[in-house]
Amino acid sequence: MPFLLEIRVRPNSSRNKVGGSTGEPARLVVAVQAPAVDGKANQAVIKELANAFNLRTRDFTIVFGELGRDKRLLVEGDEKTLQAKLEELIGEPKLL
Repeated sequence: MPFLLEIRVRPNSSRNKVGGSTGEPARLVVAVQAPAVDGKANQAVIKELANAFNLRTRDFTIVFGELGRDKRLLVEGDEKTLQAKLEELIGEPKLL
């Protein structure tokens, strides 16, 4: 069953990292070292997400935001497993 994942990308980061959240509703933050040029950051994002979720890169499809930092991806996999992993990666909600 497909799962819709909303993320915020941080290209040109000092290291690759998947975790944390930003915005309301919370979006998973994906930091990649790759620059946002010629789709390099998008490829790096999909690779990092595949590693974080223990899936194949072909299980991820960008459906919105291919040219922006805010993206929506369609993820193929078990919805309950993906939701649990997403909550783990986002971490505890921040109190203001």
